[in-house]
Amino acid sequence: MLVDDQELIRTGFRLVLLAEPGIEVVAEAGDGGAALAELGRLQAVGAGCDVVLMDVRMPGVNGIDATASIVERFPETRVLVLTTFDLDEYATGAIRAGASGFLLKDARPTELVDAIHRVAAGDATMAPSVTRRLLEQLRLGAPALPEPVSADVFSALTERELDVLRLIAEGKNNAEISGELFLSASTVKTHVGRVLAKLQLRDRVHAVIFAKQHGL
Repeated sequence: MLVDDQELIRTGFRLVLLAEPGIEVVAEAGDGGAALAELGRLQAVGAGCDVVLMDVRMPGVNGIDATASIVERFPETRVLVLTTFDLDEYATGAIRAGASGFLLKDARPTELVDAIHRVAAGDATMAPSVTRRLLEQLRLGAPALPEPVSADVFSALTERELDVLRLIAEGKNNAEISGELFLSASTVKTHVGRVLAKLQLRDRVHAVIFAKQHGL
């Protein structure tokens, strides 16, 4: 689904995505409230939406508030936030709301398509400039996630799962983790899923933040 208050922007994204095999634009909306209504409509007819491309600054319900509502009401739908504005508060706001990625609108079409596929597959993606500043904020102690419920936050993980988390925190994708740990792609995917489940993290973005906050 394409969510942006400017029809011209939505048209541009739609033309890019129409040329991509395996991607279908199932709906469009001009603000966050309309996006939630469209997701409800799709759900009512037995359809679905894997990824929402969400603008931030819109009239009515903005993209951050809409993201939080989507995460709560439609947990199977992932949100990829796109904005013209490379601002820290938008990136951190999107992540706290549960977005699986943050990308600038000046990203190349190939970057956009790759980000959609990664988010749809349960991975996460962020604009490099935003990632660098976000991690710097974490090093300075800026809070991004609630305090852990256990003093030993990693005790639930096996040694191999802890290795996987360390590599996730370094920004490595599944293929790179597979090569470094000499594991099959399916085994890495299983380990990643278990890490997220055990630590109650939504996706890899939150896994990176969690690991950095706890000194891993």
